[in-house]
Amino acid sequence: MTSPILDIRNLSVHFKADDRLVHAVRDVSFHLMPSETLCVVGESGSGKSVTSLAVMGLLARSAQVTGEILFCDPRTNQTINLLELSPEEQRAYRGGLISMIFQEPMTSLNPVYTCGDQVVEAILLHSDLSREAAYGQAVDLFREVKLPDPEGMMSRYPHQLSGGQIQRVMIAMALSGNPAVLIADEPTTALDVTIQATILELMREIRDRRGMAILFITHDMGVVSEIADRVVVLYRGKVMEVANVYDLFANPQHPYTKGLLNCRPRPEQLLKRLPTVSDFMQVSIGPDGEPTIVPRSTHLVAADPRFVPVSAEERDRRHQELAQRPPLLSVRNLTKSYPVRTGLFGRKSVFNAVDHVSFDVFPGETLGLVGESGCGKSTLSRVLLRLVEPTSGEVMFDGKSVFKLNDAELRRLRQDMQIVFQNPYGSMDPRQSIGAALMEPMLIHNIGNSFQERYQRAVALLERVGLDASAMNRMPHEFSGGQQQRICIARTLTCNPRFIICDESVSALDVSVQAQVLNLLKDLQQDFGLTYIFISHDLSVVKFVSDRIMVMNQGKIEEIGPAETVYTHPTRDYTRQLIHAIPDATLDEIQERQRQRLLSSTPPNP
Repeated sequence: MTSPILDIRNLSVHFKADDRLVHAVRDVSFHLMPSETLCVVGESGSGKSVTSLAVMGLLARSAQVTGEILFCDPRTNQTINLLELSPEEQRAYRGGLISMIFQEPMTSLNPVYTCGDQVVEAILLHSDLSREAAYGQAVDLFREVKLPDPEGMMSRYPHQLSGGQIQRVMIAMALSGNPAVLIADEPTTALDVTIQATILELMREIRDRRGMAILFITHDMGVVSEIADRVVVLYRGKVMEVANVYDLFANPQHPYTKGLLNCRPRPEQLLKRLPTVSDFMQVSIGPDGEPTIVPRSTHLVAADPRFVPVSAEERDRRHQELAQRPPLLSVRNLTKSYPVRTGLFGRKSVFNAVDHVSFDVFPGETLGLVGESGCGKSTLSRVLLRLVEPTSGEVMFDGKSVFKLNDAELRRLRQDMQIVFQNPYGSMDPRQSIGAALMEPMLIHNIGNSFQERYQRAVALLERVGLDASAMNRMPHEFSGGQQQRICIARTLTCNPRFIICDESVSALDVSVQAQVLNLLKDLQQDFGLTYIFISHDLSVVKFVSDRIMVMNQGKIEEIGPAETVYTHPTRDYTRQLIHAIPDATLDEIQERQRQRLLSSTPPNP
């Protein structure tokens, strides 16, 4: 087949909100070829997911859709417009010839049914097989997606599997109808970098083995470099650029694309600040909501002194200055254990989530804490703040034992030790205005002598994190994810803390917003003399923001040292695996992968 298997022409999607129309997708056109991986890239709100839902016929009834979505049925070689099908006719294609993997796998599976039952059900919906034959096919699918013990996995429930295993179950379910087109909507965003690497490799293998086309939706340009053949860049519902993946990385044409490529931290080069999309273009929104983009000079961005690399001399000087100060936080032989029951008779044993951990954090330092899910990062952070009581060990903060404080002393310590969580929306009361959320900690800790004084401090902190006084009376749901995280950071600062734990605080953000928040954290550290423990599974982000890096695995410290040293000369195999898993292919690697793809798709000479 030389014609596109999926051809989207002039697609527009509008939603009615109150008395106005929200233009989610504006006149979008692109095509997908058989056996091709086409990445659709853009920030939240760019129209990526709405476009994919339009293809699947899963948009809300309130959506107003125009244009064409042409699908070439490989069984008949006939082209149909999916938008003209009735709901019953759409179901004949959805989940079968066109299937989808969603971003959050746990919410896509029914928790009260086994994984096997749910895949068998999907097979029966799109075939005439008996239940016994469908069971055997489900086992084969589990084997194809490389799940350990495929037959055993059939009887397990979603909560008994890891995030990577759940995503493999979702891939198996998506493959159950033998699809010609697989839509993958941010399928690796919530996964550790090592698991993400294995999922990307699995999807490449399945694509090549089955000759299946993949429409891969992401905001991570590193992932794009690893899996894409071609790329579509969306911004505010419009196509900015369509290009071959090598051409896009080697010579991006649109300023928005240049911004996306440059705002992700690059481990091999440590910058003082990260560029953001706004450094590459200026946007003005017209009365009709149409964006007008004015590019900024790339040469001016490259010459900006804010974005120059940090020299080795500067790094060494900062490490020496930090090490000369007495530690602000000292941790010795810290252990947190949980009782577990194992075996047929439920024998009791002990699981050490944190296992005899010792380290120091110096005033003004950022200690990066990196490791996969389950390594003990978040448990450690909660024990340090006494949100969870330890099993044994000692934590000293500014010379005082945290574990020996009474309730009144611990409350006073809360002013100095704060935490920023991963999910900003889940960290705020949805019924409480932003102003009330910011002033509440001041009331609890008796900061400020009057309402007016606390109000003014809250406004000043909002302005410091890039918002303004108009946010005070608004509710959390009225803000984007990046704005919500800025509000959480401002709330943390209301108590004048000296030490802040950032627990995966940027992992759920778009790369451009992530760059803004990382720059903000660095600025606040300099302005307020803050000390951070920055927790993440993304080593490239940790390296940018940290002075030293501590790597954890199975509750223990694998290694700890200066960020540059840990990255360039790791001493442990586990650290090397984390570094190797960072999705960031070079131009030579992209070119070689494309060459191999071309060779594999070219028929041999007769």
